[in-house]
Amino acid sequence: MRALHSSFIKPLIRLHSPFSTPIISPSPLRKQFLYLHSSATTSLQKLTAMADNKTAAVDGNSTSDHVSDAWYSVPELRLRDHRFTVPLDYSIDRCSSTKITVFAREVVAVGKEEQSLPYLLYLQGGPGFECPRPTEAGGWISRACEEYRIVLMDQRGTGLSTPLTPSSMSQVKSAEDLANYLRHFRADNIVHDAEFIRKRLVPDAGPWTILGQSFGGFCAVTYLSFAPQGLKQALITGGLPPIGEGCTADSVYKAGFEQLVCQNEKYYKRFPQDIEIVRDVVNYLAESGGGVPLPSGGILTPRGLQLLGLSGLGSSTGFERLHYLFERVWDPLIVQGAKRRISDYFLNAYERWIGFDANPLYALLHESIYCQGASSLWSAQRIRALNDNKFDAIEAAKVGRPVLFTGEVRHNVVVFG
Repeated sequence: MRALHSSFIKPLIRLHSPFSTPIISPSPLRKQFLYLHSSATTSLQKLTAMADNKTAAVDGNSTSDHVSDAWYSVPELRLRDHRFTVPLDYSIDRCSSTKITVFAREVVAVGKEEQSLPYLLYLQGGPGFECPRPTEAGGWISRACEEYRIVLMDQRGTGLSTPLTPSSMSQVKSAEDLANYLRHFRADNIVHDAEFIRKRLVPDAGPWTILGQSFGGFCAVTYLSFAPQGLKQALITGGLPPIGEGCTADSVYKAGFEQLVCQNEKYYKRFPQDIEIVRDVVNYLAESGGGVPLPSGGILTPRGLQLLGLSGLGSSTGFERLHYLFERVWDPLIVQGAKRRISDYFLNAYERWIGFDANPLYALLHESIYCQGASSLWSAQRIRALNDNKFDAIEAAKVGRPVLFTGEVRHNVVVFG
């Protein structure tokens, strides 16, 4: 995901809150990933980490469902941590629902801790990524702190908000139970959590401003639909969900693959020497039984190699980083007659580029965020198949065409294989 630049604090798109009727429904996690059922189970409840139910106030603001810590510092900023005990399922009685913890960090400029500042909730991109951890004043946070009291909320399932990881999800033995759990981590419940926090954090439960970046913009539009009364204004940068008739995952990926062709052309125009290098790697993988082992135990295949475009073609310095990665793709031949092989440096770097171990919700929920009233039925997989004449890596290398990288698309072979 692109980093949020300070200039986006005054974005081109500013959606204000006087929407009296819903304009969008939350994007459901559709059955192309997992079958969803509504029954709660014992194993599901075991997965949920209960919030720390402290009642002793640290600063006079803590309650049984809200723990507020003392202020602390990083250069030019003052921070305060909050933990909220919220229902996993807002659709049932709050007392009956399993509870989870949602973490939020309050950020102000030094000396403004007690000032009466308007609140700004930041909604992180993703889905499935935690908020940034400030180490100093800088970028958009520094700019926003001139006017606002910022709230960095880790969306449920990320960061310190009852995080979902491969190890924590492995506690649930049934795929059906895990699917039932994951359905509670969509944009609708992210908005419910935000409202829960606003009513306990903002003086007199007043409205606040929200800033949505990428998937956070999807959440912002859902917020305007579900709880416009909680908003002064919604600032959106780089992310709008399907809101029009016929705006489906298929149309998103069709447009995305067209843009991918353009991005690949730009990359190879900047680094034409990489055309031959990438073709050489694809041929090597194809001739090595279809792929080579990765350090974690997986297999690097030609199609897997193309996934480097996710960061390489879609981030601000991605072209350069991708080029420098391929500079070290081969081990040097230090013994005459030794066989050429892909370097451990490259294989380890590849896994760091495309790994989802720390943020599995991204891989699990990504495609579903483009759904509006219908299942995507593995849209990215189907739309790619329609473009195989352009994106077939082995065929491109064989006939001497540039091998095209893919982008922010999740294939079933990636999620489950």
